[in-house]
Amino acid sequence: MSRTWIVIPMYNEASVVGSVIEGLLPYFPHVVCVDDGSTDGSQEVARRAGATVVQHPVNLGQGAALQTGFAFALQDPELDCVVTFDADGQHRVEDALDMVEIIRRGDADVVLGSRFLDGRTQIGWLKRLVLKVAAVQSRFSTGMNLTDAHNGLRAIGVSTLSQIDLKQNRMAHASELVNQLATIKPVWVEHPVEIIYTDYSKAKGQSLLNSVNIIADLFFR
Repeated sequence: MSRTWIVIPMYNEASVVGSVIEGLLPYFPHVVCVDDGSTDGSQEVARRAGATVVQHPVNLGQGAALQTGFAFALQDPELDCVVTFDADGQHRVEDALDMVEIIRRGDADVVLGSRFLDGRTQIGWLKRLVLKVAAVQSRFSTGMNLTDAHNGLRAIGVSTLSQIDLKQNRMAHASELVNQLATIKPVWVEHPVEIIYTDYSKAKGQSLLNSVNIIADLFFR
């Protein structure tokens, strides 16, 4: 049987990552957490919860963690796709299941989550504006008509995954990934997902100012 690996980039998520893994394992028994130099014991929490843990000796950034996770999953000869999933509890297992099913049916090679295709995600107007600007920039630069270019919940089939090579270690990797998909030209679709913003995830997430800086870098790089 083919199978899916969940790839979770992880940096100092000891207080929440265990429950995230426990919620995934009944549906996705293959979970790899790429620990990006955590200092709070996240590695042991993830192992006790049942995940495979791959460790970076120092903090390299989320893009590097994702690329390490992709390389790890590609070693599995029975791999059918990977799902990128946040460690902070923002993503829903139900959405991941629906996205994987689209790939397994052969309807798409890549399924990209979007928080703007339905009204479930509650998001502030300023963050919404920044994300909309990022989506517009992505359309101009890649030709991909995305509604949400910086959503971390994605399902990627193995043939496409083997061609991805992320170099942007920090948060700009999200735009880099879209740029690479535009070059690879897989069959892709967006799928509505709900992002659950908690006080914890807001505190851990990138600041609005950093989001603006990323957009500026993309426009003027």
